[in-house]
Amino acid sequence: MKFTGKRYLDYSSFIKLNFGERVQKISLDIGFSCPNRDGSKGFGGCTYCNNNTFNPDYCEPQKGIKQQLEEGISRFSDKYKAQKYLAYFQAYTNTYSDFESLKRMYDEALSVPNVIGLVIGTRPDCISDEIIDYLEILSKKHFISLEFGVESTLNKTLEKVNRCHSFDETIATYNKCKNRGFHLGAHLIIGLPGETKEDLLNHAIEVSKLPINTLKLHHLQIVKQSIMASQYKRNPEDFDLFTSESYIKFISEFVSILRPDIILERFISQAPSHLLIAPNWNGLKNFEIVSKIDKQMELENTWQGKNYINNEL
Repeated sequence: MKFTGKRYLDYSSFIKLNFGERVQKISLDIGFSCPNRDGSKGFGGCTYCNNNTFNPDYCEPQKGIKQQLEEGISRFSDKYKAQKYLAYFQAYTNTYSDFESLKRMYDEALSVPNVIGLVIGTRPDCISDEIIDYLEILSKKHFISLEFGVESTLNKTLEKVNRCHSFDETIATYNKCKNRGFHLGAHLIIGLPGETKEDLLNHAIEVSKLPINTLKLHHLQIVKQSIMASQYKRNPEDFDLFTSESYIKFISEFVSILRPDIILERFISQAPSHLLIAPNWNGLKNFEIVSKIDKQMELENTWQGKNYINNEL
């Protein structure tokens, strides 16, 4: 692989190669909602969702963007004296507002010293042509990354988890955003209810057809204060949750099918223990899981793209 000696393209190596120095994301919570929470498309949100599972404690929407960024930078600058930052609009749907409000927020984030770009997490059905055009302008001087929650490539699954958009909409949005000067990312949840192993491996085939630069993965987790927590309590047999061992083996196979130029930003994201209901991986840390994936790929003598078949949309 062209970044490191790993058997896949890893994100940290991409950052060092692209920027020539350490770059840290600083998470923001601006108090956005989602169209399947506020009634414009649905109610209750995605069945798996509890945003408290991944927001750092400095992310409080009552604080301004500048304050959240400065507090986040202060935390990391104590450990790493010289580095740059990306403002990560993370919680909920970060293009789900009117254009002028979004423009002010993005501009405020980029005005903070040492913030060199934006990472914007959103949904494929919640971005306007006006915002795409503005982000293209920003990308002339800043690193701009758009991350879309794909979650599944199966419409039946998206409907089941109350995602309120289709995979066809996902494809259309990526095609609208490609070649506009920004970095395109995708997020997948591995193991949503009703999906077979064949379905899960097919996700690798389908996302490889999208014009993405980066992919984030994590296994399905049942977390407190989510609709899925109630579903799991009533009908646990409907869920085929990964053990750490089965997930490590699965990811090794999944990556081999994936397009070889996609940067793998994340294999794993674990909910805080006080919110996690299942599965229990006995305290394994994220870096330990990644290390085991590396070893599994070596054991199987496989690598990213080994079994990839070019079949673009």
